[in-house]
Amino acid sequence: MEILKHWILLHAYVVLFQSLTSEASECEKPSSPQCFRKDDYDSMYTCEWSSNEKNATFDLYFRNQSKHRGLHETWIEVHEEVLITTTPIEIWVKAHVGNSSCSSDRTFATLKETIKYEEPQNILVSWLKNNLYLRWKAPENHPPSAEVWFQQDLKKSWEKLQINATLNSSLCQVAVTNLQKNSVYRVQIRHRSTTAKNALWSDWSSLTVPAELEHKPNVNWTVKLVNGTRKVKLSWEPPPHASAVGGVTYILTDTQSLHGCPCRKKRQQTNTNNTKYTLSVSYSAANISITARNKAGSSPPTVIQLKPEPGHDVQPCNLTKILSKACHEWFEMHNGDVSPESLSLTPKSRKERKDQIKALMKDYVRYLYIEHRCVNGMPQTVKTCYFYHKEDAPDRPPEDFSTFGETHNSIDLSWKGIPSDHQRGFLKYYRLCSVRVSSQEEKTECCNISVSLSKYRLENLSPGSKYNLSLCGVTAVGEGPKATATITTLPEMHTNVWLSLGLLLIFFFISTTCTFILKRIKSRIFPPVPTPVIPDFISSQPECQAMMDRKEEVHELTLFQLHPDSKPVPEDAEESTVLRGGWDNGSDEDQEGESRDRRTSEGDGDECLSSDSTERTLTRSKQTAMADLERVENDIAMLIYKNGLVFDVKADST
Repeated sequence: MEILKHWILLHAYVVLFQSLTSEASECEKPSSPQCFRKDDYDSMYTCEWSSNEKNATFDLYFRNQSKHRGLHETWIEVHEEVLITTTPIEIWVKAHVGNSSCSSDRTFATLKETIKYEEPQNILVSWLKNNLYLRWKAPENHPPSAEVWFQQDLKKSWEKLQINATLNSSLCQVAVTNLQKNSVYRVQIRHRSTTAKNALWSDWSSLTVPAELEHKPNVNWTVKLVNGTRKVKLSWEPPPHASAVGGVTYILTDTQSLHGCPCRKKRQQTNTNNTKYTLSVSYSAANISITARNKAGSSPPTVIQLKPEPGHDVQPCNLTKILSKACHEWFEMHNGDVSPESLSLTPKSRKERKDQIKALMKDYVRYLYIEHRCVNGMPQTVKTCYFYHKEDAPDRPPEDFSTFGETHNSIDLSWKGIPSDHQRGFLKYYRLCSVRVSSQEEKTECCNISVSLSKYRLENLSPGSKYNLSLCGVTAVGEGPKATATITTLPEMHTNVWLSLGLLLIFFFISTTCTFILKRIKSRIFPPVPTPVIPDFISSQPECQAMMDRKEEVHELTLFQLHPDSKPVPEDAEESTVLRGGWDNGSDEDQEGESRDRRTSEGDGDECLSSDSTERTLTRSKQTAMADLERVENDIAMLIYKNGLVFDVKADST
């Protein structure tokens, strides 16, 4: 019997061991369950666990009793009525996978004291200098404890911060200090109760925080008038990449409705992700603001102020009849500028506002009247004009009234218009008056000048006369102060004087022209004669002085001349014949005259030498021979100018 008992016991251990081994190999046990409430006032308990098994079913046990079987999810909500919440109870979960099953570790907890908040949701982030503020909805009326992990630029190591949150207007808030507001951060945060005895950490909430939008958008815009509507085209540059992480939304706000009717001062808002937008506004004043927003907050706004637009060819008007189904606005004007503030009259406020507007309007002040309505949901201006509640005469004269360009019967005038604030009504025209001072009857002559002119030529004046001029603006009420000036016209010039000046100019022109033409003709018919080259003659006195200084040299000269009869000739006669024959054969009558002049001049030079020299002892015949020989050599070497040409004596003689 004892052997049988031992065998049965051994078989039981073997079966148990096999079952445990099979269970461990085919099923992975789930985690221990946690059962909790989400806050102190919640009556539902949530039990949750985790498991890596797929297609598994779960049984949840409280105190060895299976309360919930065949669960396909890893969580369940249980009402507090079926649970023991005030004392500790044992809780575990069993998983079934196919034919195998496995159980989690058992845990003990007092359910009433266990609270686990939901993860922080709808977290708001903002930058203040280099501090990052995180805000989320508070789960209870007391601040929780928070744990924050953050990582800079999505690359650096994680840093941890555990801090008690503060409660402000039902929002929990924590501040992470000493960060870089121009960098991107990855943040994880969770919280838990500070009042529950068994407070569990919530699940993590993760978010990416972009850099701060420090600068307002750089907006460019253009305005185009189209059928009573202003088409405003807006464009702006995107922010830096660090600020655009997670996306950027642009918020457009204007005082006129983007898709409604004017005269509604309620701001309308439009969100867009693009960097371009076109909106339509009426001719009325409008303020348009553009703000960039990311997860970390908003940029400073860029505000565009559109002044009221008068339109083209604005004329004065008298508002005797006002349409009932339109919006009416009056904008006060000062020195041509339109005030953005207006007096408005809408269809709904017509009866009670009409008398108020009349009471608020100022006398003698110009207003820009704009009438607009809605056409297919878009604002459209149908009428613009200038309006005075009450008119008066101007209180100032035209400015800078001056004269110039005086003639004997006319003068030019110029001036600047009267400033609009001092017109005090609609100017109809300028009135110009002139009075001749020296005349027996000081008759005043006046004329009306258009308001659009600032220059005028006054004609039909008397020559050499003095005039007093005056200029003033005129409205429907009357004339304003006058600007004055005194002028004197030039004396009259007679017709004979002008005729003489004209003839003199004509004669001068004709004579100049003829002189030029004759010179051209003469240069072509009579070409210019070249100027002869005449060498400079040197006074004989220096030569005489040089000859006095020079020593006289005597050369023996023998001349022979052959005669056909071979008769002997005396020596004196022979020399005379040779010299005479050579001179006669090589010269014509003109040459003889020139030679005679040269011989005379050279004879004078010889006389100078003979008178000054005391040492000459030669005979008269040798002196004559020497002089004749010297003259022949000079004549041979000399060039003679004849009929404008240069000839050689030798060549001419041959």
